[in-house]
Amino acid sequence: MAENVSMVGEALGQSEAFLDFQARLSQVAPVDRPVLLIGERGTGKELAASRLHYLSRRWDGPFVTLNCSTLSSSLIEAELFGHEKGAFTGAERQRAGRFETAHGGTLFLDEIGAIPIPVQEKILRVVEYGSFERVGGSEPIEVDVRIVGATNENLAELAERNEFKRDLLDRLSFEVLFLPPLRVRKGDILLLAQHFAARMAFELGYESIPGFSRAASGQLEKYPWKGNVRELKNVVERAVYQAEGSTVDQIVFDPFVSPYPFEPLTPAPEQAGEQPVPAPDKRVDISLPFKESIRQHELQLIRSALERARFNQRKAAGLLDLSYDQFRGLLRKHRDAL
Repeated sequence: MAENVSMVGEALGQSEAFLDFQARLSQVAPVDRPVLLIGERGTGKELAASRLHYLSRRWDGPFVTLNCSTLSSSLIEAELFGHEKGAFTGAERQRAGRFETAHGGTLFLDEIGAIPIPVQEKILRVVEYGSFERVGGSEPIEVDVRIVGATNENLAELAERNEFKRDLLDRLSFEVLFLPPLRVRKGDILLLAQHFAARMAFELGYESIPGFSRAASGQLEKYPWKGNVRELKNVVERAVYQAEGSTVDQIVFDPFVSPYPFEPLTPAPEQAGEQPVPAPDKRVDISLPFKESIRQHELQLIRSALERARFNQRKAAGLLDLSYDQFRGLLRKHRDAL
């Protein structure tokens, strides 16, 4: 791999924006101070936090993570600081929290802006004095933890609205790193797409890695990628799975934009006295022998499904509620007539 390409797990890129971010991250990693990672969803904040940890002097200590947005305000305090036996209903035994678990290492607080103010006050005490008390306890516990916080919110604005403690923000923002969104990482999109395609091909047991046609490559590069690298990964994996042959020719960015494949229900009459209009009498042509009539119907279904799916056989099979192998069997059965 070229020397100007940096890769750690999925942290893959060669664009100026990406390399500049990685350089700043590497610079602050050995400095034992808190760091804030600011970025849109899907930009790889946890991956960046992990890289910070393993480039730091704490690399052989624990790397502990907590997504603060997934916990209620009543649970997050106990999750961070632990609790004593009997501290609350259900606390049947003493339990260590994430701060204790991360002692000697790094604690990554994802969506840090979701932490309630009372819990922020306890975190501030840990940052300033290196100690805290478990929920329901009075014994001070000393810890040595580096905090890395991440969010897609503007913490300064939250502090102005008194939704985030200014003192805590000041202590955590020794360095603030902004993760570049994928749309500004020119040259990285196809590099990442090829990486995800290779991984998906390996997972599916393919003998070779599908390439991207010029049209498909152009689609990938022009798309705005609001979900960033995470969205790109999903789109590429779906494209590889649906590809026919050794080349990805078509990219489906949103699987929900396809037309609904079934006829809608006829709405019920809105007024009580209104009678439904009878459906037209569609008589079946019985002039053909039974087997020929079935053959003609199957041919019509296959042609209609292929046209609607733009001749993508996997999608056509899905429209007919058939497996891919079942649909290919029908194609072989009727290959002389199609």
